[in-house]
Amino acid sequence: MEFDLENPLPPSMDKFPSLFHIEDEHMPSKTYLQALNSADSNLSIRREIVSSILRFSRGFDPFTSYLATNYLDRFLSTHSIPDADGFMIDFLTIERMEMLILGALKWRMRSVNPFSFFNYFVSFFKFKDDSSIQALKNRAFAIILKAQNDVKLLEFKPSVISASALLVAAHDLFPVQLPSFRDAICSCSYVNKANLVQCYDLMQEVAMERYGSILGMASSSCTPANVLDLHCFSTWISSSQTNQMSETASNAAGIGD
Repeated sequence: MEFDLENPLPPSMDKFPSLFHIEDEHMPSKTYLQALNSADSNLSIRREIVSSILRFSRGFDPFTSYLATNYLDRFLSTHSIPDADGFMIDFLTIERMEMLILGALKWRMRSVNPFSFFNYFVSFFKFKDDSSIQALKNRAFAIILKAQNDVKLLEFKPSVISASALLVAAHDLFPVQLPSFRDAICSCSYVNKANLVQCYDLMQEVAMERYGSILGMASSSCTPANVLDLHCFSTWISSSQTNQMSETASNAAGIGD
């Protein structure tokens, strides 16, 4: 069966709850980002390999490079690359390397990734036509691919990256519907809202690099209302969390009385 990055699980599994429950298993180790940042050589090696992946995957489906980079980060998070002047390349060496990589990935090749969550989050957006859905997904897809080389993304779960990219894309393409879409995503119990804000900010930077400053877009697509909405996103999340904490404290005090 052909692998589909948007649908990595077999049909027999309960799709979306399962995706959220197992996404951690398809991420690099928790110490990987720290290890990368601890030495410039580590970042340089990753940058060089990712550059090679992008070069050799030209002409293939864009998903190919993303999946390969996911494999790379998961492998490097548990294995170091030995210093050597050169390597002997033959059939047996390649076979051993393949087995080493598969073992490091624990044979989890059907990676749960940000694209796997597109359909779940898009279902919160009440579109009237399929073309709008595809436009939103295409823009979010481009933003994620553009951000792929940024190691800061490695600390976020695939679901958070997915939601953040879709929100940035929605702000660009459908600013009027953004507040209701944002509220729906933030109501999802699977999404850590603090992480969502951090990832959203990062994705916003990527979108501005690719499409020009979102805040500086033509007035036809950027009204004072949605500019204000963009600035207030973090404040909205923070306020919601503060209210939740206050309610919890009040309830606890009531129980104590």
